[in-house]
Amino acid sequence: MKPELVRLLTDKSALNHTRIDRAPLAPAAAGEAVLKLSRAALTTNNITYAAFGDAMQYWDFFPTGEAGWGHMPVWGFADVVDSTVDGVAVGERFYGYFPLASHLRMCPVRVSDRGFYDGASHRLALTSAYNQYTRVTADPAYRPADEAYQMLLRPLFITSFMLADFLQDNGFFGARRLVVSSASSKTAYGTAFCLQGLADVEQVALTSTRNKAFVQGLGCYQRTLAYEELGLLDATVPTLYVDFSGDDELRLSVHRHFGEALVYDCYAGSAQNTQFLRETALPGPQPQFYFAPVQIRKRNADWGHDEVNRRFNEAQLAFIRRVGEGPRPWLALQMHGGFEAAQSLIADLHAGRIDPQLGHVVELD
Repeated sequence: MKPELVRLLTDKSALNHTRIDRAPLAPAAAGEAVLKLSRAALTTNNITYAAFGDAMQYWDFFPTGEAGWGHMPVWGFADVVDSTVDGVAVGERFYGYFPLASHLRMCPVRVSDRGFYDGASHRLALTSAYNQYTRVTADPAYRPADEAYQMLLRPLFITSFMLADFLQDNGFFGARRLVVSSASSKTAYGTAFCLQGLADVEQVALTSTRNKAFVQGLGCYQRTLAYEELGLLDATVPTLYVDFSGDDELRLSVHRHFGEALVYDCYAGSAQNTQFLRETALPGPQPQFYFAPVQIRKRNADWGHDEVNRRFNEAQLAFIRRVGEGPRPWLALQMHGGFEAAQSLIADLHAGRIDPQLGHVVELD
């Protein structure tokens, strides 16, 4: 039986609409390696990639060749099944950024003990952080038993870790209170986790009534309010808003409520709002889009690449331990098998029908 390439394609005009595509899989040409994706995480972050696919060039990493259809990026683990590249051997396992597909044909360059970069011509002008593939045998943060947690949390936690650093680096823009929307999201509470005990700034969670008990149970926010309780907050305290919801009406309510006391509006991305930041006549500061690679570049210059990795790996391990262990774990794993299951999960993620206590991993083998 000839090898087959299976792809899950996303309708760019309706992100909850996907279809499965099948085609023959050609062998690796000179300078190529073929990796087989074995397992990948699916979170609202992946919907965010699709939502900002054009604005942030996420669609450009894995072109489909079909107008109107994109490859939703995912983070996962893949094994080399064919290679003509020295230093990238069949059987090796790598962690990185993949399309939701059975295989990915790559052009490994800058091959080192740590891994390689995909040097495919269409990726050269894209953000390099997404082009790097890490050899699990050389990853100090890798533990086989933690693969599912690493896939689920590492892509989100790098945003959390660098967002927390960005806010501290800027002295919280003079705020004495941090208000976080969609506080039940992993990226939001990852940020709160990183800020615990490090700043004299009250962390206030905004969430849906349905998720309020879960957010309170996390214990990483000083106060938890449902969205309709925003008015209970003292509007004279200098406040920084970190928006993970992308809800325009909520943003307007936040700006109107705090007025001049709102010192900064940080838009950290959203799964539910498929638009980029819209131009709106808001009172107070204009929302600013936060992009983790910018802060990563700054800290690489400030601290050096090795020190950034050391600090991140240490924090990530502590976060994984807190999320997955202890008497009250924050996250329970839920495994799914195959592309059909991924389709259903994507539809649920897009619609917001996801229990925040569950972490979803799709196994494609």
